[in-house]
Amino acid sequence: MIGIIRYGAGNIFSLTAALERLGIPYGMINSEADFEQYDRYIIPGVGHAGAAMKKLEQTGLVPTIKALNKPTLGICVGMQLLTSYSEEGNSNLLNLFPIKTLRFKDSNLYKVPHTGWNQVFPQKENPLFENIPSGSHFYFVHSYFIEYDEAYTLSSANYNNKFSASIWRDNFYGVQFHPEKSGTYGETLLTNFYKL
Repeated sequence: MIGIIRYGAGNIFSLTAALERLGIPYGMINSEADFEQYDRYIIPGVGHAGAAMKKLEQTGLVPTIKALNKPTLGICVGMQLLTSYSEEGNSNLLNLFPIKTLRFKDSNLYKVPHTGWNQVFPQKENPLFENIPSGSHFYFVHSYFIEYDEAYTLSSANYNNKFSASIWRDNFYGVQFHPEKSGTYGETLLTNFYKL
């Protein structure tokens, strides 16, 4: 059963709608005691990484999250929170991955935010991307990206520069795109996460 960590900065409706479509059982985590009920976790997130981190700190759940040893998936800003630092609000984050979240540079060809469908290319073998062909399209909405680092990048995408579309370290995963809005392959990824 998946526990969705509720801290006031997540787009929970579209995520729960996708899980319901897939028949994946889930519940909400509002306190430390709630973690025991679940065997995997999702950290959703939309908006400003610095503001999201402040909200997460206010819940008092940060030490518990950092100590999790079950599969944990950060989505969009939820993924960025797993990194050490974001240029958005000059913010220190959870530091579960020693990599940074940086802002896309504006250019004539590439408008910020990066919004829409983009190809994703797995860089490592991992059950999270089982039955998802390399180059499959996922839906993105973000102005900040996670720097590409071979040690932690699970899949990459390109928009003005190469960046980490997903990351992986031990039991922690993050995806910059929104699997809940990414059609069949997004649903496949959520199902894969449920099976981890």
